[in-house]
Amino acid sequence: MRVVRGRGDDIQADRAVTKRLLAWAGTAGEPAVRVWRPHRQVAFGPRDAHSDGYERARAAATDHDYVPHERDVGGRAVAYTGDTIAFARIEPTDDGRQGIEERYATVRVDVRDALQELDVDAERGEPDDSFCPGSYSLQAADGKLVGLAQRVTDDAVLVAGLVVVDGHEAIADVLDPVYDALDVPFEPETVGSIERAGGKVDPVAIIMRLEDALVGDHLGTVEWVDDLATVEWSGE
Repeated sequence: MRVVRGRGDDIQADRAVTKRLLAWAGTAGEPAVRVWRPHRQVAFGPRDAHSDGYERARAAATDHDYVPHERDVGGRAVAYTGDTIAFARIEPTDDGRQGIEERYATVRVDVRDALQELDVDAERGEPDDSFCPGSYSLQAADGKLVGLAQRVTDDAVLVAGLVVVDGHEAIADVLDPVYDALDVPFEPETVGSIERAGGKVDPVAIIMRLEDALVGDHLGTVEWVDDLATVEWSGE
Protein backbone atom coordinates (compact mmCIF):
# COMPACT_ATOMS: atom_id res chain seq x y z
CA MET A 1 0.00 0.00 0.00
CA ARG A 2 1.20 3.48 -0.87
CA VAL A 3 0.86 5.98 2.00
CA VAL A 4 1.26 9.66 1.13
CA ARG A 5 1.69 12.38 3.75
CA GLY A 6 1.66 16.17 3.55
CA ARG A 7 -0.05 18.56 1.15
CA GLY A 8 0.74 20.34 -2.08
CA ASP A 9 1.91 23.93 -2.28
CA ASP A 10 -1.54 25.22 -3.21
CA ILE A 11 -5.07 23.91 -3.69
CA GLN A 12 -4.54 22.83 -7.29
CA ALA A 13 -1.26 21.07 -6.56
CA ASP A 14 -2.80 19.39 -3.54
CA ARG A 15 -5.78 18.07 -5.49
CA ALA A 16 -3.42 16.80 -8.18
CA VAL A 17 -1.75 14.48 -5.65
CA THR A 18 -4.97 12.59 -4.96
CA LYS A 19 -5.89 12.50 -8.65
CA ARG A 20 -2.52 10.99 -9.50
CA LEU A 21 -2.89 8.43 -6.73
CA LEU A 22 -6.30 7.43 -8.12
CA ALA A 23 -4.86 6.98 -11.61
CA TRP A 24 -1.82 5.15 -10.28
CA ALA A 25 -3.79 2.71 -8.10
CA GLY A 26 -5.83 1.46 -11.02
CA THR A 27 -2.79 0.92 -13.22
CA ALA A 28 -0.46 -0.49 -10.58
CA GLY A 29 -3.12 -2.64 -8.93
CA GLU A 30 -2.12 -1.41 -5.48
CA PRO A 31 -4.17 0.53 -2.88
CA ALA A 32 -3.21 3.90 -1.45
CA VAL A 33 -4.05 5.97 1.61
CA ARG A 34 -3.69 9.68 2.24
CA VAL A 35 -4.59 11.66 5.40
CA TRP A 36 -3.75 15.37 5.50
CA ARG A 37 -4.87 18.94 6.18
CA PRO A 38 -6.01 20.70 2.98
CA HIS A 39 -5.56 24.41 2.44
CA ARG A 40 -8.20 26.81 3.73
CA GLN A 41 -11.08 26.69 1.25
CA VAL A 42 -14.75 26.09 0.61
CA ALA A 43 -15.01 23.11 -1.72
CA PHE A 44 -18.20 23.13 -3.78
CA GLY A 45 -19.75 19.98 -5.20
CA PRO A 46 -21.08 19.48 -8.75
CA ARG A 47 -24.66 20.25 -7.70
CA ASP A 48 -23.55 23.55 -6.18
CA ALA A 49 -21.87 24.60 -9.40
CA HIS A 50 -25.18 24.28 -11.25
CA SER A 51 -27.16 26.22 -8.65
CA ASP A 52 -28.63 29.63 -9.50
CA GLY A 53 -26.96 31.03 -6.39
CA TYR A 54 -23.51 29.60 -7.06
CA GLU A 55 -21.75 32.89 -7.78
CA ARG A 56 -23.24 34.45 -4.63
CA ALA A 57 -22.10 31.40 -2.66
CA ARG A 58 -18.56 31.77 -3.99
CA ALA A 59 -18.61 35.45 -3.06
CA ALA A 60 -19.77 34.56 0.46
CA ALA A 61 -16.82 32.17 0.83
CA THR A 62 -14.40 34.84 -0.38
CA ASP A 63 -15.89 37.40 2.01
CA HIS A 64 -15.00 35.04 4.88
CA ASP A 65 -11.43 34.62 3.61
CA TYR A 66 -11.94 31.12 2.18
CA VAL A 67 -10.85 30.27 -1.34
CA PRO A 68 -13.83 28.91 -3.35
CA HIS A 69 -13.03 25.75 -5.22
CA GLU A 70 -14.93 23.07 -7.16
CA ARG A 71 -14.37 19.39 -6.38
CA ASP A 72 -15.16 16.35 -8.48
CA VAL A 73 -16.67 14.14 -5.79
CA GLY A 74 -19.19 14.57 -3.01
CA GLY A 75 -22.36 16.51 -2.41
CA ARG A 76 -22.80 20.02 -1.11
CA ALA A 77 -20.22 22.58 -0.03
CA VAL A 78 -17.74 21.80 2.74
CA ALA A 79 -15.30 24.15 4.46
CA TYR A 80 -11.70 23.45 5.40
CA THR A 81 -10.16 25.84 7.91
CA GLY A 82 -6.59 24.69 7.38
CA ASP A 83 -6.81 22.41 10.42
CA THR A 84 -9.69 20.30 9.08
CA ILE A 85 -8.45 16.83 8.19
CA ALA A 86 -9.19 15.08 4.92
CA PHE A 87 -8.68 11.38 4.24
CA ALA A 88 -8.75 9.14 1.18
CA ARG A 89 -8.50 5.40 0.65
CA ILE A 90 -8.05 4.30 -2.94
CA GLU A 91 -8.35 0.74 -4.21
CA PRO A 92 -7.98 -0.86 -7.63
CA THR A 93 -11.09 -2.57 -8.94
CA ASP A 94 -12.40 -4.43 -11.97
CA ASP A 95 -15.94 -3.16 -11.41
CA GLY A 96 -16.38 -0.18 -9.10
CA ARG A 97 -20.15 -0.40 -9.36
CA GLN A 98 -20.01 -3.46 -7.14
CA GLY A 99 -19.38 -3.11 -3.41
CA ILE A 100 -20.21 0.59 -3.03
CA GLU A 101 -22.13 0.10 0.22
CA GLU A 102 -19.47 -2.23 1.62
CA ARG A 103 -16.69 0.29 0.95
CA TYR A 104 -18.64 3.06 2.64
CA ALA A 105 -19.30 0.85 5.64
CA THR A 106 -15.69 -0.29 5.96
CA VAL A 107 -14.22 3.21 5.87
CA ARG A 108 -16.91 4.57 8.18
CA VAL A 109 -16.15 1.90 10.78
CA ASP A 110 -12.39 2.47 10.45
CA VAL A 111 -12.82 6.21 11.03
CA ARG A 112 -15.23 5.61 13.91
CA ASP A 113 -12.73 3.30 15.59
CA ALA A 114 -9.95 5.86 15.17
CA LEU A 115 -12.15 8.52 16.78
CA GLN A 116 -12.86 6.23 19.72
CA GLU A 117 -9.14 6.06 20.38
CA LEU A 118 -9.22 9.87 20.52
CA ASP A 119 -11.99 9.79 23.16
CA VAL A 120 -14.80 10.61 20.73
CA ASP A 121 -17.87 8.37 20.65
CA ALA A 122 -19.25 8.78 17.14
CA GLU A 123 -22.03 6.89 15.41
CA ARG A 124 -23.54 6.75 11.96
CA GLY A 125 -25.94 9.57 11.15
CA GLU A 126 -26.21 13.34 11.21
CA PRO A 127 -28.58 15.98 12.55
CA ASP A 128 -31.18 17.48 10.24
CA ASP A 129 -29.94 20.33 8.04
CA SER A 130 -26.26 19.40 8.41
CA PHE A 131 -23.50 20.55 6.07
CA CYS A 132 -23.02 18.33 3.01
CA PRO A 133 -25.91 16.02 3.95
CA GLY A 134 -25.33 12.34 3.26
CA SER A 135 -26.16 8.82 4.35
CA TYR A 136 -22.69 7.85 5.54
CA SER A 137 -21.83 10.61 7.99
CA LEU A 138 -20.64 10.25 11.58
CA GLN A 139 -21.99 12.36 14.40
CA ALA A 140 -21.28 12.83 18.08
CA ALA A 141 -23.68 14.24 20.65
CA ASP A 142 -22.84 17.79 19.59
CA GLY A 143 -23.15 17.47 15.83
CA LYS A 144 -21.78 16.06 12.59
CA LEU A 145 -18.01 15.79 12.44
CA VAL A 146 -17.34 13.34 9.58
CA GLY A 147 -18.63 13.29 6.01
CA LEU A 148 -17.92 10.64 3.36
CA ALA A 149 -18.05 10.51 -0.42
CA GLN A 150 -17.07 8.00 -3.09
CA ARG A 151 -15.76 8.25 -6.63
CA VAL A 152 -15.51 5.39 -9.12
CA THR A 153 -13.30 5.31 -12.23
CA ASP A 154 -12.77 2.54 -14.76
CA ASP A 155 -10.16 0.75 -12.66
CA ALA A 156 -10.11 2.31 -9.18
CA VAL A 157 -12.37 3.61 -6.43
CA LEU A 158 -11.84 6.47 -4.01
CA VAL A 159 -13.57 6.72 -0.64
CA ALA A 160 -12.81 10.14 0.79
CA GLY A 161 -14.02 12.36 3.58
CA LEU A 162 -13.26 14.96 6.18
CA VAL A 163 -13.00 15.15 9.95
CA VAL A 164 -13.73 18.44 11.71
CA VAL A 165 -11.03 18.75 14.36
CA ASP A 166 -11.87 22.17 15.79
CA GLY A 167 -13.07 25.47 14.40
CA HIS A 168 -16.66 24.25 14.19
CA GLU A 169 -17.94 27.79 14.83
CA ALA A 170 -15.78 29.18 12.02
CA ILE A 171 -17.06 26.49 9.65
CA ALA A 172 -20.65 27.26 10.62
CA ASP A 173 -20.04 30.99 10.11
CA VAL A 174 -18.88 30.60 6.52
CA LEU A 175 -21.29 27.83 5.50
CA ASP A 176 -24.34 29.71 6.77
CA PRO A 177 -24.28 32.39 4.02
CA VAL A 178 -22.92 29.88 1.48
CA TYR A 179 -25.85 27.52 1.99
CA ASP A 180 -28.27 30.43 2.08
CA ALA A 181 -27.06 31.51 -1.36
CA LEU A 182 -27.41 27.94 -2.62
CA ASP A 183 -30.91 27.71 -1.11
CA VAL A 184 -29.95 24.59 0.86
CA PRO A 185 -31.28 24.16 4.42
CA PHE A 186 -28.50 24.47 7.00
CA GLU A 187 -28.45 24.77 10.78
CA PRO A 188 -25.11 26.15 12.05
CA GLU A 189 -25.45 24.38 15.40
CA THR A 190 -25.25 21.01 13.67
CA VAL A 191 -21.52 21.43 12.95
CA GLY A 192 -19.64 19.24 15.37
CA SER A 193 -15.94 18.64 15.91
CA ILE A 194 -13.51 16.50 17.86
CA GLU A 195 -12.99 19.49 20.16
CA ARG A 196 -16.71 19.98 20.69
CA ALA A 197 -17.12 16.28 21.49
CA GLY A 198 -14.43 16.50 24.16
CA GLY A 199 -11.80 14.55 22.23
CA LYS A 200 -8.06 15.03 21.98
CA VAL A 201 -7.27 18.01 19.73
CA ASP A 202 -3.83 17.05 18.44
CA PRO A 203 -3.86 17.22 14.63
CA VAL A 204 -0.72 15.13 14.16
CA ALA A 205 -1.99 12.42 16.51
CA ILE A 206 -5.38 12.46 14.77
CA ILE A 207 -3.78 12.09 11.36
CA MET A 208 -1.69 9.16 12.56
CA ARG A 209 -4.66 7.39 14.15
CA LEU A 210 -6.73 7.81 10.99
CA GLU A 211 -3.86 6.69 8.80
CA ASP A 212 -3.30 3.56 10.91
CA ALA A 213 -7.00 2.71 10.77
CA LEU A 214 -7.25 3.16 6.99
CA VAL A 215 -4.04 1.27 6.25
CA GLY A 216 -5.11 -1.63 8.47
CA ASP A 217 -3.11 -4.80 7.97
CA HIS A 218 -1.49 -3.64 4.74
CA LEU A 219 2.23 -2.95 4.58
CA GLY A 220 2.53 0.74 3.77
CA THR A 221 5.30 2.47 1.84
CA VAL A 222 5.37 6.03 3.21
CA GLU A 223 6.14 8.96 0.92
CA TRP A 224 5.84 12.72 1.37
CA VAL A 225 4.15 15.06 -1.09
CA ASP A 226 7.31 17.17 -1.37
CA ASP A 227 9.29 14.12 -2.49
CA LEU A 228 6.83 12.89 -5.12
CA ALA A 229 8.45 14.96 -7.86
CA THR A 230 11.44 12.62 -7.65
CA VAL A 231 9.36 9.43 -7.46
CA GLU A 232 8.37 7.49 -10.58
CA TRP A 233 4.59 7.09 -10.77
CA SER A 234 3.81 3.75 -12.37
CA GLY A 235 1.22 4.02 -15.09
CA GLU A 236 1.76 7.67 -16.00
